[in-house]
Order: sequence, then structure tokens, then C-alpha cells
Amino acid sequence: MMDKANDAGLYRLECEINETPITIDVLPSRRLLGVLRDELALTGTKRSCELGRCGACMVLLDGKPVNACLAMAYQCAGARITTIEGIGNPETGLDPVQQAFLEEGGFQCGYCTPGMVVSAKALLAENPSPTDAEIEEALSGNICRCTGYASILRAIRRAIESGKGRRHD
Repeated sequence: MMDKANDAGLYRLECEINETPITIDVLPSRRLLGVLRDELALTGTKRSCELGRCGACMVLLDGKPVNACLAMAYQCAGARITTIEGIGNPETGLDPVQQAFLEEGGFQCGYCTPGMVVSAKALLAENPSPTDAEIEEALSGNICRCTGYASILRAIRRAIESGKGRRHD
């Protein structure tokens, strides 16, 4: 829910982030990426191109992958948002997709990894047995500057082959 602006020009945003109800006052011009990183300290969602070209800021918005740098906070009113922090954490352990990335070395510098994992989770939630072409299409909005694509694809295939990709976040 997004309430009308208060005297300071802020809007009350109510949504769910990583299964936790959130109520926060935001400027109408505020992007989701800024709210996540700056107001909520969820820094696993990376700031990079801020143009929707690299996928480093990918989050799940009602289960669909979305670039947080392009989503206005007000567009998320009433939504269910999942960041990388909501996929695996110290209490629950690594998510199976994260574990496969670790086992296959599906990262180099690691900057793209949160967005890659989020995109892979969205794909496997919709299609637990994708083809290589479907994997590549699902990751087409994510750029790895270190060119670690081979190990990223191996990680996703490993999650699929072991049946690990079926776990829903």
C-alpha cells in the first residue's frame, strides 16, 4: 500500500521484503535499489550501472526478476520482494543454488553473483529443468565482467542435475 504524501512530501510504502513486513516513508522519486541499500542496509543487492543493463541489482518482485535500479519504490507497494539476503542466510544456510555456485566456482570477483543467483532462482522456480538455451535466456539480463559465464552455467546445471534447483525461496 502506498499512502498519500505527508507534509514532508514522503509517501508511506508498505510491502514485504524477505518475508518481513516493511513500512517506510520514501520520496516519490526514490528507486527500490536506494531504499534497499541505503534505508534498509540490504547491500547484497549491488549498485552498478543504474540503467538496467547489468543485472547486479536483480531482485524478485512477486517472484519475477526485476532490476531494482529501474523499479520505483512506489511501484512496490503491496509487493513481495526477495533480495539475495532472503535467498540464503546464516540461520538457514546457503540456498542450494548458492551452494552449487560455490561448488562450481560460479563467481570470480563476486559482484554479479547476487544478481545471477536471483535470476537463476526465478528461472528454476518457473522451470526446474530448463535447457541450456533457456538458462542463457534467463541470464541474458545479467553481465559478468570477469567473464565467468562457463562456471556460472555449470553451477546452474549442477543445481538442476542434483534436483537442488527445485527448492522455492
